[in-house]
Amino acid sequence: MLRTVGAGPAGWSLGGAYVGQIEQGLERALRTRPAPSSTEARLRFLLAAHRGSTRRIAAVLGVSQRTVQRWVTKKFGARRPPGPMQVRAIEEAVLARWQPRIRARRRARAEAEGFVFHTRARFGFAAPAGSSDDPRVRWITQDLPGEVARELFAARDAGAGEQQQTVILARALGHAYFREWGRRAHGLHITFSDVEFADFSIG
Repeated sequence: MLRTVGAGPAGWSLGGAYVGQIEQGLERALRTRPAPSSTEARLRFLLAAHRGSTRRIAAVLGVSQRTVQRWVTKKFGARRPPGPMQVRAIEEAVLARWQPRIRARRRARAEAEGFVFHTRARFGFAAPAGSSDDPRVRWITQDLPGEVARELFAARDAGAGEQQQTVILARALGHAYFREWGRRAHGLHITFSDVEFADFSIG
């Protein structure tokens, strides 16, 4: 079984946009090699992907060809770095083109066979009568079925953020881990927050 590498802080910025631990974990699980991390390396990747055509890259990024030429030129004093919004567009363009066949295969496998979810987060509980336990941080590793993967990826495709993805996983963990697939603690509701770590192992 492939185990993905753990995450660090509670979230990171994708060109200024917040990306939470669940989104990071899903991205890691779909890749077998990390995508280029610097803007310069990402531009080299895009050049290779588009056979050196700055015109095609410009069309993808929504900028002029001359702008792309200024980013990649080797002439001394002529290079101009992209701005924050352009850095974000470059990163998103690279991620969309990074290992597409591998990503498709790994997603299909997760949706068919399920995955193992590893997390450290704050869990709280509420029973139908209104009683509750104070939330506390737990480490949890749990097998989850393909239907959960399908729901997560569908939400992601629809633009869902970390909050909606957390709701999906809270519901799944409540049933599988805390209620033991419906064998105990009937009616127990789970809250899942302050995610410090989230990883997905795809078989």
